[in-house]
Amino acid sequence: MPQEEKRTYTFSRRLKEARQEANLSQERLGILAGIDEGSASARINQYERGKHAPNFLTVKQIAEVLNVPEAYFYTENDNMAQLLRVFHRKRKENQEKICEYAWNLKTII
Repeated sequence: MPQEEKRTYTFSRRLKEARQEANLSQERLGILAGIDEGSASARINQYERGKHAPNFLTVKQIAEVLNVPEAYFYTENDNMAQLLRVFHRKRKENQEKICEYAWNLKTII
């Protein structure tokens, strides 16, 4: 699979997974992300099918609604995607502890 096609597939798959986890319809997600009501469902559907790709501002809005970081949609590594999502949902002080732990783990290994 060509690199561009792989990126599109990754984005589309992660978008659909995160939307379904949030129990949102395509239309509701689109509306909450600031997409016009008349085209919200169709646009999210096109993003999930890889027919079109949103610009980064739209990705930011979608990520905010779904409570995931923007990078979650783009990493091809599934473990990294899960770590990004978990890390994003932690309070700031816990994020700092996780970073400190990871840094210390690096020096042990």
